[in-house]
Amino acid sequence: MIWDFIYKYYVGPILNGEPYTIVDTLTYAIILILAVYLVYRWLKKTGIDIDTEFIVSTIPFVILGGILRVVEDTGIIPRPWNVILVTPFIFFVVFFITVTILVLARTMEKKGLITSYTKSYAAGGICVCILTGALLAYYGITETQIALNVLIAILAMATVSSAAVWGLLRYGFKWSFTDNILYKLLIFGHLLDASATSYGIDLHELTYVEVHVVGSHLIEATGTAFSMFALKLAVIIPAIYVLEMYRKEGDSQLWHLIILAMIVVGMAPGTRDLVRMILYV
Repeated sequence: MIWDFIYKYYVGPILNGEPYTIVDTLTYAIILILAVYLVYRWLKKTGIDIDTEFIVSTIPFVILGGILRVVEDTGIIPRPWNVILVTPFIFFVVFFITVTILVLARTMEKKGLITSYTKSYAAGGICVCILTGALLAYYGITETQIALNVLIAILAMATVSSAAVWGLLRYGFKWSFTDNILYKLLIFGHLLDASATSYGIDLHELTYVEVHVVGSHLIEATGTAFSMFALKLAVIIPAIYVLEMYRKEGDSQLWHLIILAMIVVGMAPGTRDLVRMILYV
């Protein structure tokens, strides 16, 4: 009985690439919340400052999570080993890479080998992204294609929509706190996700589908994937307001980790979808 439940909602969808259900979506959300808390405790114990510089330095690893997922999409990794790059296992893979580079950079700083561990930490993430991107570029050149027009179109949609939303919040709502780079990254990450989803389902030559529960139901109800923009705005605008209220009165370090988690759930899938569509996989 228990195994049947586990296979139906967790193992089966992972092995067969099925869409998410409300059960596994809630499970992964709980895992994310728990992970944020555990990382928060660990970073505080190690004395690492969880500030804006640290969060910005972590962004390359967020992008890494997205492009690593595309490696699995290409079929380069044979079954069953491909599951290590599928949710939830990919969380642990990216976490291991991130922590390894972070600890190395921190150790080198303590030994006087480098002056800033955050810069080396970010550089390490960028290098891994470049290596993974090179692998995907080779795959695109030899097996499929690299559609630069798709890249330009989706990035243009994300940039214009992000600028419009930020302008509304900054000058329409008079939220001067949105000048913070982390709020800008949060807005861009989620609107990149909306842009990629909208383009992939409504405009791309291949047939892509929305695998997340809420998004798929909304698209089915409205008949267009561009409704994802409305969904994103309904989530991120109140979220930004609540985050700012917490920042003023709560734990600054935990606030930074919470906003990082929110950036991740937008930017990582948005990056994955963008790269998939560029490579036609």
